[in-house]
Amino acid sequence: MTDANLTDWAGVAPPRRETIHGRYVDLEPLDARRHSDSLFTAASAEGSGKRFRYLPQTPQTERDDFDAWMTTASESPDPLYFAVVDRSTGRAEGRQALMRIDAVNGVIEIGNILWGPALSRTRGATEALFLFADLAFASGYRRFEWKCDNENLPSKKAATRFGFTFEGLFRQHLVVKGRNRDTAWFSIIDSEWPSLRATYVQWLDEGNFDESGAQKSSLSELMPTRVE
Repeated sequence: MTDANLTDWAGVAPPRRETIHGRYVDLEPLDARRHSDSLFTAASAEGSGKRFRYLPQTPQTERDDFDAWMTTASESPDPLYFAVVDRSTGRAEGRQALMRIDAVNGVIEIGNILWGPALSRTRGATEALFLFADLAFASGYRRFEWKCDNENLPSKKAATRFGFTFEGLFRQHLVVKGRNRDTAWFSIIDSEWPSLRATYVQWLDEGNFDESGAQKSSLSELMPTRVE
């Protein structure tokens, strides 16, 4: 349980539109001029229908439509979009957003995640999630959220792998693309982050990967034991 005494709580500052540096990836504020070419390639690559199935956007396979979305998304304060840039190539291989930003209560969510084929299921994708969470808690946020369509089994599996706690189901929460969405809610809270952070740092260390890039220990294996 967290300390219920919050008489001195004064809220936190909204996240800034500035680059977050990592070991494998950088998170750069989305810029239509800088990121459009490589991000369009990632978004429109084979399998785009599957990647966009649970996103609010339709598959971004037409350049004009994609450029219009990029212009709007680059200027949005919430969701606040970032490009996930591979440090070894300088290419944007995905994008994600900080959203539903509640600075008054110290709550923030990661969402609108699209990790292209070169990023998905890599250490860079895990680091991209880690960098958002680490920024949130270092900035004083109390709660970091992950939400997804309850039918999105890969997203729910990813939330568990990343150390989020499942909190419940919001039935008939949204209408998305003409269909009902029951929303699964997950969170990490500030008291949990120090041990989770140490796990991420251990997993992301270069020593945890062999010469072929395969992990020696999985993130799930390193996760601290939960106490219910």
